[in-house]
Amino acid sequence: MDNNDSAAEISSNSLLLEPRQQEEKEDEPLPLEEDQSLYLVPFRWWKEAQDPLSSEAKRGIPYAASPYGGPMKIFLSNIFNSDIAFNLRKEDELSCNGENIEAGVSGKDYALVPGDMWLQTLKWHSDSKNSAKERKGFSAVEEDMSDVYPLQLRLSVQCETNVLSVKISKKDNSVECFRRACKVFNMESEPLRVWDFSGQTMLLLLNDKNKILKESQKQMEQDLLLELQVYGLSDSYRNKGTRKDDSGQCSNGTLNGGSLNYFSNSARSSSSKLLGNSSEAGTLGLTGLQNLGNTCFMNSALQCLAHTPKLVDYFLGDYKREINPENPLGMKGEIASSFGDLMKKLWAPGATPLAPRTFKLKLAHFAPQFSGFNQHDSQELLAFLLDGLHEDLNRVKCKPYVEAKDSDGRPDEEIADEYWKNHLSRNDSIIVDVCQGQYRSTLVCPVCRKVSVTFDPFMYLSLPLPSTSMRTMTLTVVKADGTDKPLPFTVTVPKNGKLEDLTQALKTACSLGADETLLVAEIYNNRIIHFLKDPNGSLSLIRDNDQLVAYRLPDTEAPLFVFMHQQVEDKLIHGKSIPNWRMFGVPLVVRHNITNGYEVREVYTKILAPFLEPEEDLIDNGDGPDKSANEALTELNSASNARLSGSPETSDKEEPDAHSETEFHFYLTNEKVTEKGSEIGMEELVNPTPVPEIQYVLVSWSQKMVRQYNIQPLSLLPEVFKSAFFTKRPQESVSLYKCLEAFLKEEPLGPDDMWFCPVCKKHCQAGKKLDLWRLPEILVIHLKRFSYNCFLKNKLETFVDFPIHDLDLSTYIAQKGEQSSYRYMLYAISNHYGSMGGGHYTAFVHHGGDRWYDFDDSHVSPISEDRIKTSAAYVLFYRRVEDV
Repeated sequence: MDNNDSAAEISSNSLLLEPRQQEEKEDEPLPLEEDQSLYLVPFRWWKEAQDPLSSEAKRGIPYAASPYGGPMKIFLSNIFNSDIAFNLRKEDELSCNGENIEAGVSGKDYALVPGDMWLQTLKWHSDSKNSAKERKGFSAVEEDMSDVYPLQLRLSVQCETNVLSVKISKKDNSVECFRRACKVFNMESEPLRVWDFSGQTMLLLLNDKNKILKESQKQMEQDLLLELQVYGLSDSYRNKGTRKDDSGQCSNGTLNGGSLNYFSNSARSSSSKLLGNSSEAGTLGLTGLQNLGNTCFMNSALQCLAHTPKLVDYFLGDYKREINPENPLGMKGEIASSFGDLMKKLWAPGATPLAPRTFKLKLAHFAPQFSGFNQHDSQELLAFLLDGLHEDLNRVKCKPYVEAKDSDGRPDEEIADEYWKNHLSRNDSIIVDVCQGQYRSTLVCPVCRKVSVTFDPFMYLSLPLPSTSMRTMTLTVVKADGTDKPLPFTVTVPKNGKLEDLTQALKTACSLGADETLLVAEIYNNRIIHFLKDPNGSLSLIRDNDQLVAYRLPDTEAPLFVFMHQQVEDKLIHGKSIPNWRMFGVPLVVRHNITNGYEVREVYTKILAPFLEPEEDLIDNGDGPDKSANEALTELNSASNARLSGSPETSDKEEPDAHSETEFHFYLTNEKVTEKGSEIGMEELVNPTPVPEIQYVLVSWSQKMVRQYNIQPLSLLPEVFKSAFFTKRPQESVSLYKCLEAFLKEEPLGPDDMWFCPVCKKHCQAGKKLDLWRLPEILVIHLKRFSYNCFLKNKLETFVDFPIHDLDLSTYIAQKGEQSSYRYMLYAISNHYGSMGGGHYTAFVHHGGDRWYDFDDSHVSPISEDRIKTSAAYVLFYRRVEDV
């Protein structure tokens, strides 16, 4: 008899054989695979899921169970020492896929499979059960499973090369567990047969190269001790309630905790703890992730990926054979391995909330931006992880050089296939197979109309919310004919639009006449900084705190006159009040052929007419009860005329004369008022030769003039947009289809994203248009809720109404007929609650039928479908649904 220490575990409808190395063993362990877990599951149960899981034929090594030399022996020396003993003998030239085996399958036939295959099988039955519930039908997969109980056995290798001897002793097991083992391994009613699909039982058989042969010389008296957890193999010994084992430990009827743990002999008492009931296979995958400190963003993204079809099946299978450790763009396979290990733990039956520390360490090692415990963006993590998994699992070992060719008028179908073929020649992984699509990008030069078409892959779609693709702008419109005061107008324009979009919106808002035009200027410190004249100028350059004025001018070729205003105010210097000139109000602009000082005064007083105080106000303002408003105005004009005709010059450094209180004073200057010319005389010509395009005039107001006019409208100039920090905006609502339309809408490139036109030989703000061309099986949609600029970080709380069961993209796809279906069903949502600085991430996940679950870090709870649509939805996960 050959001997060696080992340990094993059984979990979820299975017997798990797991050889374990001795703690004090000097030699190397048995050359088993990295995943040493083996499961013995009912053959019918496994075969039902075997075909959908793989297209490859799986062949197994069959074993037939037989008693020692006759009927099965049960040795009863006393109540504390009983044995069940039988052999497992290898049968040659049999296959589980053969018809001869199919015909002989009974309730006592089992399949020995690796851990990965068992976990896939269990998930397939879970999905099948959910699908059956969704169709309101019934299936054999819905039959109830038995509870979990511990079992220990001793395994010996006989001197024959094809026989394994099994002994189950009552001294190693509780009375209840031993009775159940008798029921499971009772071969008197029907024979027992096992097919090994792992190939690892051969390591336990005696041959010339087997390690056990060497160990037998050292340990002749010792069997191989196997610690098992038995589940679902006996229908006669079900116990739905709480029960105790020999050590007094209890287990309730919750989801079992068989999470592929390795048991040691020193922990034998703890391994005998009952793991509970798993009567509902659909609870697989409902495992929370502990928050390690602001890691809710990571947990949310991981839970969405952990429930992504095909990705789950892939990482529960033999994915490691596709790891590409030599890829310089990858992470030596460490991210893929760490993610795969985490997926298996999340899908293990009965797993308790996990602490993803190992994955977090690997993530921080390759992406330092996610190190530490600061809050991050779940979409940024998702983008990095998908790209990292792709490179780690890229099947292309040597990427060829591919040069993109110009379209040159070729059909789009030909160009798209060429681009996609070139992409696959360098990128081929499960991520490309499942998550990547293709869109068409069209650029048009605004000058020569050159068209450039490219086809680029995408991993996800980042859709703007329509409220972010548009912006509201407030401008002050000033009339030059003196018929009305300045009025503010608020218009909505494209966020990345042009100046012509703004002027067109203003023309409609203020009912601009056919013989009028608008001239937009930016105002700062009561001066015009510059005029906005380029119709193709980008609106993104205009900030929210800018002040803009649109002047309504006649559509003529006359020169521009810009009037700026100043008035006297007392300034306290060394305790003494000294008069000082100060600029005020909005500059007034007219387009007129002015030739002398008389016309300067007439034009200026005309455009100031809307600001005159009413007659009763003039009387009350100090002209006395015996003087009428008309007399006051006549006196005012007479004084102004006298001043224009020959009053002494004053400068901004001189104190104003007392006798000129009722007069305007006009001076030629420049746009910045850095040089102040002489005062304009009554007969003085004001149009020098050559006539400048813009003539700047500074007007000094006396205290009397300030009292005669209401200058408040000239001094109140609104900003383009005033943020209401303490005002809660009303809830906005928009359809997901509108977000998609905003994403596909043609718009000019930004000033920082110019395109080099091969015809014009220069960079330009080309118009860009995107179209969906090839859609992936898994469609990830990112809603752009966060906006950043140098002044403000903002989150949009817009409610997006997204379809759950039928997202139809057939009207948005440019290439029709390439795919069988353009319909998608929602299966996961990454949510963000709160503000940018103190938010929290969760995930909603579909789990078969009409069941949804809320994954809030380690807490997992059911949630009704009518509650998953919220304004917190941030990243949406859709899977394609084939048309019936």
